[in-house]
Amino acid sequence: MYNGQMTPADAYSSVRVRQEGGVTEVRFHTDDGPLVWNAAAHGDAAAVFSALAHDRSTKVVIVTGTGDSWCTTRSIGAVGTGWEPIYWEGKRILRSLLDIEVPVIGAVNGPAHYHAEIPLLGDIVLASDTAEFADFSHFTTGAVPGDGVQLVWPWLVGHRRAKYFLMMREVIKVEEARRIGFVNEVLPPDQLLPRAWEIARTWAAKPLPLLRYSREALNTFERQYLLSGLAGGLALEGLAYAESPPAPDNLPTDG
Repeated sequence: MYNGQMTPADAYSSVRVRQEGGVTEVRFHTDDGPLVWNAAAHGDAAAVFSALAHDRSTKVVIVTGTGDSWCTTRSIGAVGTGWEPIYWEGKRILRSLLDIEVPVIGAVNGPAHYHAEIPLLGDIVLASDTAEFADFSHFTTGAVPGDGVQLVWPWLVGHRRAKYFLMMREVIKVEEARRIGFVNEVLPPDQLLPRAWEIARTWAAKPLPLLRYSREALNTFERQYLLSGLAGGLALEGLAYAESPPAPDNLPTDG
C-alpha cells in the first residue's frame, strides 16, 4: 500500500502548510502577506494539491489565504516561456484539488478577485464578512476565461449570470454569495480560521473511510462536469494568447 506523505512545507514559496491531528491547512501567501497571483503561485497550487491527493495522513484539508484578502493582485508578466507550462499546471490545479479524497473546507479570508474558484471548490465554504468575489483575470483584461472559471462559475451562480459575471467585471458581495448558496457561513475575520479548524477537527475525529467515501460520493458531479471541459478551455485561452496576447500585467486600476 502506498503510504505517501506531503511534500516538505519548505518546498513551496507561495504556500504555508500546517498539519495537526489529521488536518492539513494550506495557506497561500506572498512574502507571508496577501497572495499576489504569479508564476510561483500557479506552480505551487498545482504541486501542493497534487501532493495532498496522495497524502494518506491527511483527513481534512483547509484552503485559505493570508492577511485581509484571498487575492486582489497579480504579477504574471508576459507568457514568455510559451503556453505549455501554464496548460500543464492549470489542468493540475483543479484536477488535483478535486482528486483530494478527503473533505476540503474553503476559508475565504477577504476579497477574492483572482482565482476565487480555488477555495470555492471546497465541500463547504466559509468566508470573512469582508470578502467579495470577482474575476479580474480574463475577459476584461484580454484573456479567454478558459482555465476552469468557465465551468466553476456557471455551476455556482447559473449560466446566464456567470457570463455577465465573467464578461462585465461583476463583483459579488459576500452576503449575496451566501444568499445564492456558494458561501455557507459568513464570519468576522478573526473568527474565520478558528471556525474552519473547529469543523475540521470534528470531521477528522471520524473514521477515514467515512471521510474518503463521502468526499467521493459528494463530488461525483463536480469531477465529471468540471474536468470534462478544462483541457479544451485552457487550449482556447492559449490560442487567444498566441493570436492576440494581452499586454503583460494589463490590469485596470481596480484589479
